[in-house]
Amino acid sequence: MSDFFFALVADYGVPIVFVVTFLSCLALPVPSSILMLTSGGFAATGDLTLSTVLAAAFIGAVLGDNAGYWIARASGDRMQNWLEKNPKRNALRHKSQSFMEKWGGASVFFSCWLVAPLGPYVNYVSGLTRFTWLRFALWGIAGEVVWVSLYVGLGFTFADNITLIASMLSNASGFITAMGVAIGLGIWLWKSSKPRMDKQVQRPHI
Repeated sequence: MSDFFFALVADYGVPIVFVVTFLSCLALPVPSSILMLTSGGFAATGDLTLSTVLAAAFIGAVLGDNAGYWIARASGDRMQNWLEKNPKRNALRHKSQSFMEKWGGASVFFSCWLVAPLGPYVNYVSGLTRFTWLRFALWGIAGEVVWVSLYVGLGFTFADNITLIASMLSNASGFITAMGVAIGLGIWLWKSSKPRMDKQVQRPHI
């Protein structure tokens, strides 16, 4: 599989990095992370320029984030119906909404890199809920700086072990996402049960 991505970057260079990072922010199933690792590896060997790879990945990601935001904001109910039609998309939408309710604007930042599977859905939820665009854009830019620097930088540094690094990052991202959702659910259940517990403790006045 890694040979396929190496061939993809070798054939199309920097433009494919831009296109793939853009599409990944719209929840399309494209291998953005491993492609950035691969492009970082090519930059290490001198086949690509590191600054150009970083710029292409960053611009693609930022434009993709904002495209997702504005598509959701403009389409409204149609986007809502599209998300609800597919159980997996619907589940990710609800997880993203809970994540945003917990972390506010910082959720946009963390969804770009720390819990990347939620990223595109945080973009959509931000647009659907009409989250302030300027705050969304600034948090998103900060998050994409981290995401792009992390993956391209690791690919550049560990060019000979890209497959291993990709596997490690994928497992870590999945674990962190699951842990975050579990913690959020636990907090919600605790808050929901607290009023009931308070009512049970109260004694009627005689």
